[in-house]
Amino acid sequence: MTIIVDMLAEIFGYDKYSEITSEHAIRGTFCDLATKLDGNLQALIEVKAVGIELKDPHVKQAVDYAANQGVDWVLLTNGVEWRIYKLTFAKPIDAELVVSIDFCGLNAKSDKDIEALYLFAKEGWLKSALGEYHNQKQALSRFFLGAMVVSDTIVDTIRRELRKVSPDVRITSEEIRQVLTTEVIKREVMEGDKADEARRKINRVAAKVARAKAARSEAATDRSDSTSGQEADAESKAESVVAGEDN
Repeated sequence: MTIIVDMLAEIFGYDKYSEITSEHAIRGTFCDLATKLDGNLQALIEVKAVGIELKDPHVKQAVDYAANQGVDWVLLTNGVEWRIYKLTFAKPIDAELVVSIDFCGLNAKSDKDIEALYLFAKEGWLKSALGEYHNQKQALSRFFLGAMVVSDTIVDTIRRELRKVSPDVRITSEEIRQVLTTEVIKREVMEGDKADEARRKINRVAAKVARAKAARSEAATDRSDSTSGQEADAESKAESVVAGEDN
């Protein structure tokens, strides 16, 4: 445990007295370590002995602790290998491996390795680098890309392009989506919690875009009505002036 605390302080930049706590109490039980920034619990750390091969089940206890505290991030380490997991607050609660580093295999000249170290560092946490990295990784996941391919926008685009190639053939968007989901994209990409979450995220964005588009259209209509009203008023005034001159 002392080695892990020293690494957190000397390598990753945490203050070992104010930002690292040991045996953090949660509902009568304890996790090995926790990090705090600005007094707020940031991540829980599950520590295993050096030489023990890290496995996903090792992080389960820390995930349970984190879920009870509403903490999004869990670290698992044996001193040599370090892993960061992002909690998914679904049913059941799950944890996704976001990034891992092996100190025995790090290359100081590798930009990729330096970036990975930065994600673990206090400065990286303060600048939300890990969250941005996770979002990018999610956007490039097979689940997200699979959901994107069968979204209305992409399917309609494919339909338009197919009509250019075969103008005499009638193809519906639903027929295209059916082929994509049954023959083109692997079934495992389209099913399960991660696939469902990807679809929900895309649908939320599509709905937001649609609302913004409707709002712009409504605003344009209001401006058009206002302009028309002003022109009508101006025309009416002009007619009144002319009528007055005639009198």
